[in-house]
Amino acid sequence: MTTTTNKPNVLFWIIGVLALLWNAAGLYQLYLYYYPENMPPGYTEEQIQLLMDLPSWYGIAFIAAVVGGVIACLLLLMRKKLAVTFFMISLIGVVIQMVYYLFFTNANEVMGDNAAFMPVMVIIVAFLLFFYSKYCFKKGWLN
Repeated sequence: MTTTTNKPNVLFWIIGVLALLWNAAGLYQLYLYYYPENMPPGYTEEQIQLLMDLPSWYGIAFIAAVVGGVIACLLLLMRKKLAVTFFMISLIGVVIQMVYYLFFTNANEVMGDNAAFMPVMVIIVAFLLFFYSKYCFKKGWLN
């Protein structure tokens, strides 16, 4: 009797670890959202106030985005197909969070000309990770 396994390539592990580190950085940002008084030096009072004025549901979307992303990365590294679902939850949270931040706050005025750079990057990475997890599932790397 022979058994075959569909093992992922080295790039799978590199992407998985980098994605986990990316989402771990998101955990730090989530911490700063809930404790803006601990912002590193260099943030103005106006920038801190922008975060403090965000609605409470924004925090829920933020939690879904970041915690969902961390769980998704851990599931991906454990090669579980549930990673796809958690990447989708994370993506939904990211889109809700970033669309509100970019279009319904005065972030461009408060943060300057580069205010959209990081939110757009977060959206792109969330999309890429979601579609990458679907690719991994189709390749048979997740079970």
